[in-house]
Amino acid sequence: MSAAHPDPDDALAGWLDGLTAERYRHRLPPGIRDQAEHLADRTLGLLFPAFDTAPADRLTEQLDELRALLCAVLRALLPNNEPTERCAAYLSQLPAIHRALQLDARAIHDGDPAAESTDEVILAYPGFLAIALHRLAHPFYTLNVPLLPRLIGELAHRRTGIDIHPGATIGPSFSIDHGTGIVIGETTVIGARVRLFQGVTLGALCVAKGLARTKRHPTVEDDVVIYANATILGGETVVGRGSVFGGNVWLTRSVEPETVVTRTS
Repeated sequence: MSAAHPDPDDALAGWLDGLTAERYRHRLPPGIRDQAEHLADRTLGLLFPAFDTAPADRLTEQLDELRALLCAVLRALLPNNEPTERCAAYLSQLPAIHRALQLDARAIHDGDPAAESTDEVILAYPGFLAIALHRLAHPFYTLNVPLLPRLIGELAHRRTGIDIHPGATIGPSFSIDHGTGIVIGETTVIGARVRLFQGVTLGALCVAKGLARTKRHPTVEDDVVIYANATILGGETVVGRGSVFGGNVWLTRSVEPETVVTRTS
């Protein structure tokens, strides 16, 4: 083939050589996304029978298997002695995570006339699944484990359409009703007994990269209800306890406790 018309096979071979070099430079563990998903599912299976079919007399064995899986994943992501230390630190939080999720399931059940039992909530409600995966991911975030918390958060996003950054701090008895389209940013702080409906955004006023280490997302105090498609933005925005937000509200400033906010407020 002439110089004016290079051989396409040669061009393809050169491109593959470049891909090969990139693959050798790639440092992430192979299959880490699948491992993160497997870890999350196994943890949920230990915490709730709705997510697992193993008999009750296998719980000790399940915990041992989970410990081995968790330590293997952390060894792939962390150097030196850190995997063992953080594996133990994470597992020590499982009882608290379980208690928190029981409160969440009860809050969703009590707030939804259509819910017939907490078992139904745990097994069938996307809001509960998103909260559960967030409560599994958040301790990894606070333990400074790279990548894993985000992968678990994105698993929730993919399965439910609810996007909660693993860095968000969420108090007890959290309730998500319907849920599709909810977005909760990294530095959001949510108090106790807060209830969100579909399409709610708790976001940042500005997404400049230089603000990465700052409080960019709102604080929502206890006993707040935020109805569908409301948007609350800004790291200095504080929603006072007991407030209620109507649908489609857009807010970029703080409100006092016990405030009712509607589009005409």
